[in-house]
Amino acid sequence: MLSGLMNFLRACFRPRSDRYVHTSSDAGGRQDGLLWYKDTGQHFNGEFSMAVVQANNLLEDQSQLESGCLSSHESGPYGTFIGVYDGHGGPETSRYINDHLFQHLKRFTSEQQTMSVDVIRKAYQATEEGFLSLVTKQWPMKPQIAAVGSCCLVGVICGGILYVANLGDSRAVLGRAVKATGDVLAVQLSAEHNVCIESVRQEMQSLHPDDPQIVVLKYNVWRVKGLIQVSFTMQTIFNFNSL
Repeated sequence: MLSGLMNFLRACFRPRSDRYVHTSSDAGGRQDGLLWYKDTGQHFNGEFSMAVVQANNLLEDQSQLESGCLSSHESGPYGTFIGVYDGHGGPETSRYINDHLFQHLKRFTSEQQTMSVDVIRKAYQATEEGFLSLVTKQWPMKPQIAAVGSCCLVGVICGGILYVANLGDSRAVLGRAVKATGDVLAVQLSAEHNVCIESVRQEMQSLHPDDPQIVVLKYNVWRVKGLIQVSFTMQTIFNFNSL
C-alpha cells in the first residue's frame, strides 16, 4: 500500500540535536483562542515552526517532531522525524499513533542499522496492527472505538534524504525558492487517498468489484460506503471490515 507513497528528495540542512512534541497542554508555544502556535524552534536539521487550529470541541489531531537519534542505539543514525495525525471520529487513533509510531520506527531502524523505505513501512504496519489489537480488546466495553481512525503523514530527514509517507488525505508540500523572482514554489510531495479524486474512486472499485456500494455519492460528496471520504487511513476494525 505504501510503495507508491514514498518520495525521496535530497535535503541539505545544518545539523542540530533537539526534540519537540506538541500536546494540547504544551506550554512551549503560544495560545490564541483555538489557535496554538510556535514561531521558531530548533531541530537536528535546522529550524521549524508549528501551528494547530482546533476545529472540534475535542481535539482529534496530534502532531510531533522528534529530532536526534532515530534508532534505539545511540550510535544512530541521526535525523528528524515529523508526524501529522489527522484524527476523525475521536482522538483515540491519532493519540495511539503519536505514542507508538516513532518508537516502532526506532526499533526497526536499530534492527536494520539504517533508515529506509522498509523501516518506515514496517513502522506503519506495526502501529496499525497494535491499534487493531487494542480495538479488538476494547470493542465489547467501548463499541464507539470501532468508528475512529486517523490520517498519518510522516516525513523523515536522515542522511541527506527526505522520506515522505502518507495514509489519508493530508498533504506534504515542499517550498522551493525561485531565484529569478524571489517567489516560493509549492511542490506536492505526497499522494492523497480521497474518493473525491476520480483515480482513487476507480482504484477502490477495482479492489472491490463485488461491492457496488463501495463508493457512494451522498449529499453531492463521494464517500466510501457512504460514510467517509478518505479511502486509506490508520483505521479500525469497523472501517476495514466494512470495505
